[in-house]
Amino acid sequence: MTQEIWTRVCERLEGKVGRNNFVAWIDPLQFDSLSDGVLTFGVPSNFMGNWVDRYFRDSILQEVHAQTGQDVRRLAFNVQRPANGKSRPTARATGPQTAAHRQPDAPRPAASTPAPAAAPAATPGKVARAPLSDQGAPLDERFTFDNFVVGKPNELAHAAARRVAAGGAVSFNPLFMYSTVGLGKTHLMHAIAWELRAKRPDLRVLYLSAEKFMYQFVQALRDKQMMNFKELFRSVDVLMVDDLQFIAGKDSTQEEFFHTFNALIDQRKQVILSADTAPGDIEGMSQRIVSRLQSGLVVDLHPTSYELRLGILQQKVEQFSPEFAGVTFDDGVLEFLAHRISSNVRELEGALTRLFAHGAFMDRVVDVPLAQECLRDVLRSSEKRVTIDEIQRTVADHFNIRLSDLLGPKRNRVYARPRQIAMYLSKVMTERSLPDIAKRFGGRDHTTIMHGVRRIEDLRQDDVQIEEDLTLLMRALGNR
Repeated sequence: MTQEIWTRVCERLEGKVGRNNFVAWIDPLQFDSLSDGVLTFGVPSNFMGNWVDRYFRDSILQEVHAQTGQDVRRLAFNVQRPANGKSRPTARATGPQTAAHRQPDAPRPAASTPAPAAAPAATPGKVARAPLSDQGAPLDERFTFDNFVVGKPNELAHAAARRVAAGGAVSFNPLFMYSTVGLGKTHLMHAIAWELRAKRPDLRVLYLSAEKFMYQFVQALRDKQMMNFKELFRSVDVLMVDDLQFIAGKDSTQEEFFHTFNALIDQRKQVILSADTAPGDIEGMSQRIVSRLQSGLVVDLHPTSYELRLGILQQKVEQFSPEFAGVTFDDGVLEFLAHRISSNVRELEGALTRLFAHGAFMDRVVDVPLAQECLRDVLRSSEKRVTIDEIQRTVADHFNIRLSDLLGPKRNRVYARPRQIAMYLSKVMTERSLPDIAKRFGGRDHTTIMHGVRRIEDLRQDDVQIEEDLTLLMRALGNR
């Protein structure tokens, strides 16, 4: 059998197993020989050879027999990797994470097979990017740097992500990003992966959730395939794990993650992680893991500002306009949404999608009264989630002072009055007790909070400026 015959076999196999499976698992095989009924290939890892033999052996043997007429009994695989541990460069892709770097054809329907489909080969824009291994998670085409709106709350995280995505050596490893839900950390993780695959297709980039890491670890234990598991995760050039808090309290998984993490760092391979809180605040996380996470760059994505939310809405309107042609928004609608929905970006996008749909289906201009009517449930739930942190940041921004001065000991009126306003809003807009509020204002005594609240209550009766400030701040914080 010749290379030309194997090429014809590949053309048949692509239609049989589907485009995604073919690109991820068949195309990387390097035909070696056919002798004594044994078809031999070069592969980049034992894991890949085992997977192909398990799920695609019958299809390969049938097509080779159809093309050659020879009786082929089994497949054999030789691991071919140079001394530096990276797969050798060839005309074909040499591993499930470095598949062919060309724009894929239109996908063909996949034949029924027990092998799970590889990550989609579709890409944002016009740049062809390599699909993920089946061991990773698929990337969202929308989550690129071009679609990420940068503002003061996320500018440091964005800059760090851009630096890592350049693909060169960085002075910080790992990069650890954290925030509450819906503030963009997963968006940045996907954007880094897309950028690396476009600029550095030679790198083996693996992105997955911590939950999937744990699942694969447990499965490897059950199937007695730990060596393959270790080889997969320790041979990548860039490991990206999202929502790391999910392995907290899982001692065995943490142990394996710890060793994987150390092995990659020792090889100067980049590790990028995210979680919903800072490393030291993840309950149930091993202290030695926390210590190593804190040895790199730890950045947080702050809750969005009004300006950032408005920028996100304006970008989304441009994206939605072709799909909802003819839907018109009145002046002030986007500003209303940016003021009233401050919890997270996902909820903000969902509200905008609902308004677009309502305007299109009901053939109505979207104005503020329609937004209030259509989003009554969203606005009501958003009002209940105002936090003291949000109040403090909003007040500091409103009066153009630093948050540290708002919470600090300075008694100048330029700081004391905004501080009292923030105390007042914390009392009337949250369910927190006076002692709780006092702790959030630099550990002050609760009687100080009482005094500040009473002072503002008195002032707002006669001071027009104080009343106007309160009205604007309550509106910004989502109150009516």
